[in-house]
Amino acid sequence: MSMKRRDLLKAGAGAAAFAAVSPSIVLAQGGPLTIGCAGPFTGPNAAFGEQLRRGFNMAIADINAAGGVTGRQLAGVFEDDASDPNQARAAANRLAGRKVPFVLGHFNSSCSIPASEVYAEEGVLQITPASTNPRLTDRGAKFKNVFRTCGRDDQQGAIAGAWLADKYKGKAVAVIHDKTTYGQGLADETKKAMNAKGLTERLYDGVGVGDKDFTALITRMKSQNVEAIYFGGLHTEAALLVRQAREQGLGAQMVSGDGIVSAEFASIAGKAADGVIMTFDSDPRKAAGAKQVVEQFVKQGYDPEGYTLLSYAGVQVFAGAAKAANGTGVNALVANMHGKSFDTVIGKLTYDNKGDLTAPNYVFYIWKDGKYAEM
Repeated sequence: MSMKRRDLLKAGAGAAAFAAVSPSIVLAQGGPLTIGCAGPFTGPNAAFGEQLRRGFNMAIADINAAGGVTGRQLAGVFEDDASDPNQARAAANRLAGRKVPFVLGHFNSSCSIPASEVYAEEGVLQITPASTNPRLTDRGAKFKNVFRTCGRDDQQGAIAGAWLADKYKGKAVAVIHDKTTYGQGLADETKKAMNAKGLTERLYDGVGVGDKDFTALITRMKSQNVEAIYFGGLHTEAALLVRQAREQGLGAQMVSGDGIVSAEFASIAGKAADGVIMTFDSDPRKAAGAKQVVEQFVKQGYDPEGYTLLSYAGVQVFAGAAKAANGTGVNALVANMHGKSFDTVIGKLTYDNKGDLTAPNYVFYIWKDGKYAEM
């Protein structure tokens, strides 16, 4: 490993890396191209922010080792949104103020949507590895600069709803969400698909982000003889809900989405995580082109789970578009992305004219012994 590559990796190795790559590296590279990464680097979803940060930094290091982008080395700058929409908009304004041509982020749909308004106004390419709410890319030509390396909730909810309708036909199912743009959106898409297949939920309700006691909700589900719970939301509330359900004698099958793709889910839920089913992209770590990158992460003592490689892929897409455009202006980038394909660490990604993937690949996983594996 070259000294330059090792320094770049070290620049993002600690929790204090919520700033640009160090000034000494910037000077050594002679005029780097600064790009941004925005996500929840603090707060309850910091584990997901870490996934974004790790993927972003590794991609920068590898792209720089291969010669950079349009003849320039890349440097990264980070902005924390703490999963708060207002902080996300402020973070987007700070990044736009730095004249970055590209931002990887955000994580939460409720953050990506308001941030995208800033990026659209300021001409910044936005690629999210995690925000799945359909509205993000459904708002017309003004938001032509918005793309994903993940799928959408109407795609993810469709397979979850169909599965529930098949496995729990005529049985009591509860649909619960965390009242966020992502969580309620995913729950509603799953509910819609489930209803279309002939299964009507026995209970539909929301919990608050940060809630810690679900006794009243669990009591209601027990009184309704609920046999399956679909949860739209993130890992902390999902873990507490399933753990308390088991402690209170409710053995209903829990099904959730890509918001629980973190080892912290099992850390919080304990043995109650065993048997929980979720939907997520076909394991990015097993993609044909991911082997070397995964090995690099493992050498650092890090498992590139969840959105790590989707984040890496987002930087690759930017680099590929910039090469095709021979520049980093947003109009030139977008012209070389809509309808185009990119070879990435997670496979070939092809975009439609809204910035969505033409072939998302959601599959089912099951948790056991603190880990998840494809069913």
